[in-house]
Amino acid sequence: MIDFVLFFLFSILETSAMFYLVFKVFKIDIFVKEIVFASVIMGFISFVLRNEYHLLQLDLVIQIILMFLFIWLLFRIHIFYSIILVGMVYQIYFLIQSALFFLMDLFNLFHYQQPFTFSYSIMVLQILSASTAYSIGRIIFVKRKGFDFVPDKPAGKIVIKRQDKILMALTIPSITIGVTISILYFNGNLSQIYFLIPIVSIVILLGFLTISYKKDRGEYEHFSL
Repeated sequence: MIDFVLFFLFSILETSAMFYLVFKVFKIDIFVKEIVFASVIMGFISFVLRNEYHLLQLDLVIQIILMFLFIWLLFRIHIFYSIILVGMVYQIYFLIQSALFFLMDLFNLFHYQQPFTFSYSIMVLQILSASTAYSIGRIIFVKRKGFDFVPDKPAGKIVIKRQDKILMALTIPSITIGVTISILYFNGNLSQIYFLIPIVSIVILLGFLTISYKKDRGEYEHFSL
Protein backbone atom coordinates (compact mmCIF):
# COMPACT_ATOMS: atom_id res chain seq x y z
CA MET A 1 0.00 0.00 0.00
CA ILE A 2 2.82 2.39 0.86
CA ASP A 3 4.53 1.67 -2.46
CA PHE A 4 1.29 2.46 -4.29
CA VAL A 5 0.78 5.76 -2.43
CA LEU A 6 4.37 6.89 -2.97
CA PHE A 7 4.38 5.92 -6.63
CA PHE A 8 1.01 7.60 -7.14
CA LEU A 9 2.03 10.85 -5.44
CA PHE A 10 5.34 11.16 -7.25
CA SER A 11 3.70 10.36 -10.58
CA ILE A 12 1.17 13.15 -9.99
CA LEU A 13 4.01 15.48 -9.00
CA GLU A 14 5.94 14.85 -12.22
CA THR A 15 2.96 14.87 -14.55
CA SER A 16 1.53 18.10 -13.13
CA ALA A 17 4.98 19.68 -13.41
CA MET A 18 5.07 18.81 -17.10
CA PHE A 19 1.61 20.27 -17.70
CA TYR A 20 2.56 23.42 -15.81
CA LEU A 21 5.81 23.81 -17.72
CA VAL A 22 4.37 23.37 -21.21
CA PHE A 23 1.47 25.71 -20.51
CA LYS A 24 3.84 28.40 -19.28
CA VAL A 25 6.12 27.94 -22.30
CA PHE A 26 3.18 28.52 -24.63
CA LYS A 27 1.35 31.08 -22.48
CA ILE A 28 -1.70 28.88 -21.96
CA ASP A 29 -3.97 29.43 -18.96
CA ILE A 30 -3.42 27.11 -16.00
CA PHE A 31 -6.45 25.07 -14.90
CA VAL A 32 -5.43 23.45 -11.62
CA LYS A 33 -8.37 21.05 -11.23
CA GLU A 34 -8.00 19.75 -14.76
CA ILE A 35 -4.24 19.30 -14.34
CA VAL A 36 -4.73 17.35 -11.10
CA PHE A 37 -7.47 15.23 -12.70
CA ALA A 38 -5.30 14.37 -15.72
CA SER A 39 -2.28 13.66 -13.49
CA VAL A 40 -4.30 11.31 -11.26
CA ILE A 41 -5.59 9.33 -14.25
CA MET A 42 -2.12 9.09 -15.80
CA GLY A 43 -0.54 8.10 -12.48
CA PHE A 44 -3.07 5.34 -11.85
CA ILE A 45 -2.71 3.89 -15.35
CA SER A 46 1.08 4.02 -15.02
CA PHE A 47 0.94 2.08 -11.73
CA VAL A 48 -1.34 -0.58 -13.21
CA LEU A 49 0.83 -1.04 -16.30
CA ARG A 50 4.02 -1.35 -14.28
CA ASN A 51 2.90 -3.36 -11.29
CA GLU A 52 -0.09 -5.39 -12.46
CA TYR A 53 0.84 -6.13 -16.07
CA HIS A 54 4.63 -5.55 -15.84
CA LEU A 55 4.63 -3.55 -19.06
CA LEU A 56 7.41 -1.18 -18.05
CA GLN A 57 8.56 -0.34 -21.58
CA LEU A 58 5.00 0.32 -22.75
CA ASP A 59 4.22 2.69 -19.89
CA LEU A 60 5.96 5.75 -21.36
CA VAL A 61 4.25 5.28 -24.73
CA ILE A 62 0.85 5.19 -23.03
CA GLN A 63 1.73 8.25 -20.92
CA ILE A 64 2.66 10.22 -24.05
CA ILE A 65 -0.61 9.25 -25.74
CA LEU A 66 -2.62 10.17 -22.64
CA MET A 67 -0.94 13.56 -22.29
CA PHE A 68 -1.69 14.29 -25.94
CA LEU A 69 -5.34 13.31 -25.48
CA PHE A 70 -5.73 15.41 -22.35
CA ILE A 71 -4.12 18.49 -23.93
CA TRP A 72 -6.33 18.07 -26.98
CA LEU A 73 -9.67 17.06 -25.45
CA LEU A 74 -9.53 18.33 -21.86
CA PHE A 75 -7.56 21.55 -22.25
CA ARG A 76 -9.06 22.20 -25.69
CA ILE A 77 -5.85 22.80 -27.66
CA HIS A 78 -5.91 22.19 -31.41
CA ILE A 79 -4.96 18.60 -32.24
CA PHE A 80 -2.03 19.65 -34.43
CA TYR A 81 -0.47 21.84 -31.76
CA SER A 82 -1.26 19.31 -29.04
CA ILE A 83 1.20 16.95 -30.69
CA ILE A 84 3.85 19.67 -30.83
CA LEU A 85 3.29 20.61 -27.18
CA VAL A 86 3.70 17.00 -26.07
CA GLY A 87 6.87 16.59 -28.13
CA MET A 88 8.44 19.74 -26.74
CA VAL A 89 7.55 19.20 -23.08
CA TYR A 90 8.84 15.63 -23.10
CA GLN A 91 12.04 16.82 -24.75
CA ILE A 92 12.52 19.48 -22.07
CA TYR A 93 11.77 16.99 -19.31
CA PHE A 94 14.07 14.34 -20.80
CA LEU A 95 16.86 16.91 -20.79
CA ILE A 96 16.17 17.94 -17.21
CA GLN A 97 15.95 14.39 -15.94
CA SER A 98 18.91 13.05 -17.91
CA ALA A 99 21.10 15.93 -16.68
CA LEU A 100 20.07 15.28 -13.07
CA PHE A 101 20.54 11.54 -13.56
CA PHE A 102 24.02 12.22 -14.91
CA LEU A 103 24.93 14.31 -11.85
CA MET A 104 23.49 11.80 -9.38
CA ASP A 105 25.27 8.92 -11.07
CA LEU A 106 28.50 10.90 -11.26
CA PHE A 107 28.49 11.36 -7.48
CA ASN A 108 27.30 7.79 -6.92
CA LEU A 109 23.92 8.96 -5.62
CA PHE A 110 21.85 6.86 -7.99
CA HIS A 111 21.63 3.12 -7.39
CA TYR A 112 20.36 0.68 -10.00
CA GLN A 113 18.05 -2.09 -8.93
CA GLN A 114 17.22 -4.96 -11.23
CA PRO A 115 14.50 -5.98 -11.59
CA PHE A 116 13.14 -2.44 -11.55
CA THR A 117 11.76 -1.28 -8.20
CA PHE A 118 10.56 2.08 -6.94
CA SER A 119 13.56 3.23 -4.88
CA TYR A 120 14.65 6.30 -2.91
CA SER A 121 17.04 7.21 -5.72
CA ILE A 122 14.13 7.41 -8.14
CA MET A 123 12.07 9.47 -5.69
CA VAL A 124 14.90 11.98 -5.28
CA LEU A 125 15.33 12.16 -9.05
CA GLN A 126 11.60 12.74 -9.50
CA ILE A 127 11.51 15.48 -6.85
CA LEU A 128 14.49 17.27 -8.38
CA SER A 129 13.11 16.93 -11.92
CA ALA A 130 9.64 18.18 -11.01
CA SER A 131 11.05 21.04 -8.93
CA THR A 132 13.27 22.10 -11.82
CA ALA A 133 10.33 21.98 -14.25
CA TYR A 134 8.15 24.05 -11.91
CA SER A 135 10.98 26.54 -11.42
CA ILE A 136 11.57 26.95 -15.16
CA GLY A 137 7.86 27.46 -15.74
CA ARG A 138 7.71 30.03 -12.96
CA ILE A 139 10.71 31.92 -14.32
CA ILE A 140 9.15 31.98 -17.79
CA PHE A 141 5.95 33.38 -16.30
CA VAL A 142 7.68 36.03 -14.17
CA LYS A 143 9.93 37.14 -17.03
CA ARG A 144 6.90 37.17 -19.37
CA LYS A 145 8.59 34.91 -21.87
CA GLY A 146 7.12 32.09 -23.93
CA PHE A 147 5.35 31.68 -27.25
CA ASP A 148 1.95 32.98 -28.39
CA PHE A 149 1.31 31.11 -31.62
CA VAL A 150 -0.76 28.22 -30.25
CA PRO A 151 -4.47 28.97 -30.93
CA ASP A 152 -7.05 28.48 -28.19
CA LYS A 153 -9.71 27.10 -30.53
CA PRO A 154 -9.57 23.26 -30.68
CA ALA A 155 -11.68 22.93 -33.82
CA GLY A 156 -10.64 26.07 -35.68
CA LYS A 157 -9.03 25.93 -39.08
CA ILE A 158 -5.29 26.54 -39.09
CA VAL A 159 -2.83 27.23 -41.86
CA ILE A 160 0.08 24.81 -41.60
CA LYS A 161 3.25 26.63 -42.55
CA ARG A 162 6.84 25.48 -43.03
CA GLN A 163 7.73 26.13 -39.38
CA ASP A 164 4.76 24.05 -38.26
CA LYS A 165 5.91 21.11 -40.36
CA ILE A 166 9.41 21.34 -38.90
CA LEU A 167 8.03 21.45 -35.34
CA MET A 168 5.89 18.43 -36.08
CA ALA A 169 8.89 16.60 -37.55
CA LEU A 170 10.91 17.30 -34.39
CA THR A 171 8.35 15.48 -32.27
CA ILE A 172 9.37 12.17 -33.86
CA PRO A 173 12.99 12.07 -32.58
CA SER A 174 11.83 13.67 -29.35
CA ILE A 175 9.41 10.85 -28.54
CA THR A 176 11.81 8.24 -29.93
CA ILE A 177 14.48 9.36 -27.47
CA GLY A 178 12.06 9.03 -24.58
CA VAL A 179 11.02 5.51 -25.52
CA THR A 180 14.67 4.53 -26.04
CA ILE A 181 15.62 5.90 -22.61
CA SER A 182 12.80 3.93 -21.02
CA ILE A 183 13.80 0.66 -22.71
CA LEU A 184 17.50 1.05 -21.91
CA TYR A 185 16.84 1.96 -18.29
CA PHE A 186 14.54 -0.95 -17.57
CA ASN A 187 17.02 -3.28 -19.30
CA GLY A 188 19.87 -1.92 -17.20
CA ASN A 189 21.82 -0.55 -20.18
CA LEU A 190 21.23 3.17 -19.78
CA SER A 191 24.60 3.88 -18.18
CA GLN A 192 26.39 2.86 -21.38
CA ILE A 193 25.07 5.79 -23.41
CA TYR A 194 23.63 8.24 -20.87
CA PHE A 195 26.30 10.80 -21.72
CA LEU A 196 24.83 11.07 -25.25
CA ILE A 197 21.28 11.70 -24.10
CA PRO A 198 21.72 15.31 -22.87
CA ILE A 199 23.66 16.19 -26.04
CA VAL A 200 20.99 14.84 -28.39
CA SER A 201 18.23 16.35 -26.24
CA ILE A 202 19.87 19.79 -26.36
CA VAL A 203 20.15 19.66 -30.15
CA ILE A 204 16.49 18.73 -30.60
CA LEU A 205 15.33 21.21 -27.97
CA LEU A 206 17.30 24.00 -29.63
CA GLY A 207 15.51 23.11 -32.85
CA PHE A 208 12.15 23.36 -31.09
CA LEU A 209 12.97 26.70 -29.48
CA THR A 210 14.55 28.24 -32.59
CA ILE A 211 11.66 27.37 -34.89
CA SER A 212 9.10 28.37 -32.25
CA TYR A 213 10.82 31.74 -31.80
CA LYS A 214 10.90 32.39 -35.54
CA LYS A 215 7.26 31.38 -35.95
CA ASP A 216 6.16 33.44 -32.96
CA ARG A 217 8.07 36.52 -34.06
CA GLY A 218 6.98 36.14 -37.69
CA GLU A 219 3.31 35.99 -36.74
CA TYR A 220 3.69 38.95 -34.39
CA GLU A 221 5.28 41.07 -37.09
CA HIS A 222 2.59 39.97 -39.55
CA PHE A 223 -0.08 40.98 -37.04
CA SER A 224 1.59 44.34 -36.47
CA LEU A 225 1.52 45.13 -40.16
